[in-house]
Amino acid sequence: MRVNHAGEIAAQALYHGQALAARSSTTRDLLLQAAAEETDHLAWCEERLRELQSRPSLLNPLWYAGSFAVGALAASFGDRTSLGFVAETERQVEWHLDEHLDRLPAQDTRSRAILQAMRADEMHHGSSARAAGAAELPVPIRALMRYTARIMTGTAYWM
Repeated sequence: MRVNHAGEIAAQALYHGQALAARSSTTRDLLLQAAAEETDHLAWCEERLRELQSRPSLLNPLWYAGSFAVGALAASFGDRTSLGFVAETERQVEWHLDEHLDRLPAQDTRSRAILQAMRADEMHHGSSARAAGAAELPVPIRALMRYTARIMTGTAYWM
């Protein structure tokens, strides 16, 4: 759950960075709406961490700062690229959540319900970005995103 919490910190920052540099109010509104939903996810993960007597990642300030910068950078290439970044991010988050759901013990119904609700919202964010005109990102950018996410999730698990 710590990894999911760190991911929600990063998602909020990413969307806030993108919204700051968005060129159209329509794109900005879409990003801010997604960020608001990520706030719900963050609260769910925080509560579940407390229930599990665990703690958030010690690197959350780093996740936020880095993701905010990446979001602003993605948006600097234009709204279609920024929306493409959202679509690809959410596609990768969906894969992560699927893997996490597969690894969860069957009896952990509370965590499972949280992750399933998050997954549905993430899928909606991705489809909304695609419907709003998201550009398909180049393969090397998508691979770099996957690699970066693996570093973050692996580090957040332990720290």
